[in-house]
Amino acid sequence: QVQLVESGGGLVQAGGSLRLSCAASRSIFSINAMGWYRQAPGKQRELVAVITSGGTPNYADSVKGRFTISRDNAKNTVYLQMNSLKPEDTAVYYCNARQRRGLIDYDYWGQGTQVTVSS
Repeated sequence: QVQLVESGGGLVQAGGSLRLSCAASRSIFSINAMGWYRQAPGKQRELVAVITSGGTPNYADSVKGRFTISRDNAKNTVYLQMNSLKPEDTAVYYCNARQRRGLIDYDYWGQGTQVTVSS
């Protein structure tokens, strides 16, 4: 198992930037994928960005060119740099760790951090 703790959320004006951090309770070196999801009020949780153990990132179309995901295995931490924020980016952001064992994927979640973008 792994515990995840997010930080870095807050209130920012449109066009501003925030950096989210996700600290893991153990090494993330062997975790297959680390990702960020978000959930706005009344909406389903959606994938924002994911990065594989090999360092390959993937992004939702809505954040491409504005958000950057990175991982620091030495610090057991994953980051989400968010630039050019828009009001529609407002949501609770959750960190996810996906560990594959055999044919089964195990998902671990943080408690979430609120991001609010004012217009």
